[in-house]
Amino acid sequence: MLRRLYDWTMSLAATRYAEPGLAGVSFAESSFFPIPPDALLIPMVMADRSRWFRYALVCTLSSVAGAFVGYAIGAFLYEAVGQPLLAFYGKVDSFERISEWYNAWGGWGVLFAAVTPFPYKVLTIFSGATGLNLAVFALVSVVGRSIRFFLVAWLLYRWGAPMRTFIEKNLNLLFVIFMVLLIGGFAAIKYLF
Repeated sequence: MLRRLYDWTMSLAATRYAEPGLAGVSFAESSFFPIPPDALLIPMVMADRSRWFRYALVCTLSSVAGAFVGYAIGAFLYEAVGQPLLAFYGKVDSFERISEWYNAWGGWGVLFAAVTPFPYKVLTIFSGATGLNLAVFALVSVVGRSIRFFLVAWLLYRWGAPMRTFIEKNLNLLFVIFMVLLIGGFAAIKYLF
């Protein structure tokens, strides 16, 4: 089943719908969607390595635009939308406790979440809810998301053929690692905040 899903994703990555799909997933992931855009970025770059820069740019710009939606959810819709989303991730009770600290040091948290598998959307909403300086938020979002997506895309461009072979040979193991990182990121939220 995993192999069929991989083959299907690779075939979709070469279609005309791939780029709008990447933009949509990247946008949504920064504010509410749980699946990271790497799930599309990686097969797209592997399907057409010459477009690595374009795909990374689409992913980055869409993700940063979505981050502003997450910030707006926190700033303007905290009670109606932001609080239920934070409740879903188990973070409502932590809000008051760390709001003050976050406004002093939150830029580093946003940068960390923008670069790592840590759920970025939680910190975009939290940044808006606590009133993190918008210029700081924008700067660290652009820098962090650029580092993450351009690095992934460039590595695939540079070593794509051997990496594709490695991925195809170790698909099950890599899926398990990906899931551990994804779930670990959500678990980290529960224990860090």
